[in-house]
Amino acid sequence: MSSPEARFTINVKEGLVELEGKESFVDKHLEKFEEIFKIAVREAIARGLEQNIALKAPTLTAALPQETQALSPVQESAQSQEKSGANSTKHASRAAPTIPPIPVDLKAGEGKVGLREFYAEKKPSNHYEKVAVFVYYLTKFNKQQAVRHGEILSCYEEVNEKKPSILDIVKNSLRYKGWIEQGSEKYSTRLSISGENFVKFDLPAHNGKNAQV
Repeated sequence: MSSPEARFTINVKEGLVELEGKESFVDKHLEKFEEIFKIAVREAIARGLEQNIALKAPTLTAALPQETQALSPVQESAQSQEKSGANSTKHASRAAPTIPPIPVDLKAGEGKVGLREFYAEKKPSNHYEKVAVFVYYLTKFNKQQAVRHGEILSCYEEVNEKKPSILDIVKNSLRYKGWIEQGSEKYSTRLSISGENFVKFDLPAHNGKNAQV
């Protein structure tokens, strides 16, 4: 028997295509078979990748439940307590400090009007105006350079008015009104030129339109 006219070799792993045979046969069919073999190689490689993915899939599926495993009731309770504790700590760190009233002389004396009389004369209509009046009184009549927030609260008690959140009122008055300024000590304030003019010349207001805070 005569030897085969041609032999084809496809190496999928290395992506090689070999065509062996008589020179006349190879020359005649090389270009046509080369394209066919390239397509065959691509399909074989694709099938090989699909098989590899299929082999790896059970491993991924088996690992998935461990990563998404539901927590037991004990674990859920422990996690909830940890979160609750963290939130409590965060809230506690942001809590505003408690400032108690600080005793201060607000009574009438020799050459000094009492705060009640001065307050009734000026008729402040909101907390910003009240704080300005109190700081003015303590600055001008008590000769204080700075007024502590606790002393302002004592002024509220003296005139029998409901006390506000003093830190918020002072902070907003500093920012929006300009009647008082930051004192040299923490939780203290002092009268500004604008505040002095406001209390001395603009109070009591005559239009009655000042909004309550």
